[in-house]
Amino acid sequence: MSNEFVYGIHAVSAVLEKAPDRLIEVFVLKDRQDKRLLPMLNELQRLGISIQQMSRQALDKKSQGENHQGMMARVKPAKTLNEHDLDTLLNTVEHPLFLVLDGVTDPHNLGACLRNADAAGVTAVIVPKDKSAPLNATVSKVACGAAETVPLVRVTNLARTMKALQEQGIWFVGTAGEATQDIFQSKLTGPLAIVMGAEGDGMRRLTRETCDALVKIPMSGSVSSLNVSVATGICLFEAVRQRLSR
Repeated sequence: MSNEFVYGIHAVSAVLEKAPDRLIEVFVLKDRQDKRLLPMLNELQRLGISIQQMSRQALDKKSQGENHQGMMARVKPAKTLNEHDLDTLLNTVEHPLFLVLDGVTDPHNLGACLRNADAAGVTAVIVPKDKSAPLNATVSKVACGAAETVPLVRVTNLARTMKALQEQGIWFVGTAGEATQDIFQSKLTGPLAIVMGAEGDGMRRLTRETCDALVKIPMSGSVSSLNVSVATGICLFEAVRQRLSR
């Protein structure tokens, strides 16, 4: 697999903290020595990771238009998780909370969903192999470090994976505009997976049929739907609210 780049202080800091062995070399804006950056540079030097200081023009050119915030890094690809890793993840928490994204293909939306998932303490995000945005530099930048902290599991057959998790006690709640029950009336405690559909199309038929329950977010205005990352945040934090109030 080819090497990748991550852009921005948050993304590079997350790799340094969670997976420093992935770092190959770091590029930083010349003469930038603020308090936020110095501890990172000291740690990179301690680990023996190459640091290249560059002019803004050179860094802008190397980042190819990405918002680098004065720092970027060349990294080894992250380890890819699959359905075989789910048993290990299940054993890490008493009441797991999964987020399933069925066909979210926009990297910005995937990054924002990962950021929501990190904030909500999600055990893992599950996506299908055949219809999901790649975990690229855009995802990492939007996720602000969450791409390094939240396990992203790519599965060959999403419905089959859902059924296997149901057999282990996971309750699947899918979001659909035509559902009769709203998210705030639903029980979201216990081992749970919240399923979000693709931008525009929603969940695929088999995914929808595999869910244990369908819910909707009540809408009062003229807008008929929300961006998938916004809807994800609402659903996840309703689950968090219920879990904290138990």
